[in-house]
Amino acid sequence: QVQLVESGGGLVQPGGSLRLSCAASGSIFSTNVMGWYRQAPGKERELIATITSGGRTKYADSMKGRFTISRDNAKNTVYLQMNSLKPEDTAVYYCNFHAGVSIDYWGQGTQVTVSS
Repeated sequence: QVQLVESGGGLVQPGGSLRLSCAASGSIFSTNVMGWYRQAPGKERELIATITSGGRTKYADSMKGRFTISRDNAKNTVYLQMNSLKPEDTAVYYCNFHAGVSIDYWGQGTQVTVSS
């Protein structure tokens, strides 16, 4: 069992920055992929970016340039640095942990609201 706890969400003005954190605990497999997703009201959950345990990153095309994913394996923590935030970035942001073909866990989500 893996537990994921997101933090760092909140209210931010357009053009501002925010850094989200996701701390993993439990039965952590050394080979894994972690990622950030988001879901706005009335919309499907969408991929932001993923990062492997080896540090390889992938980004959704719409997220490139403003968002940066990183991880600290020693702390079992993944981060999402968000810059130049826009109102349309308002959503619940979720952390994901995936390993093998059947191990898949989600955090509870953290709310990010971009508004003046």
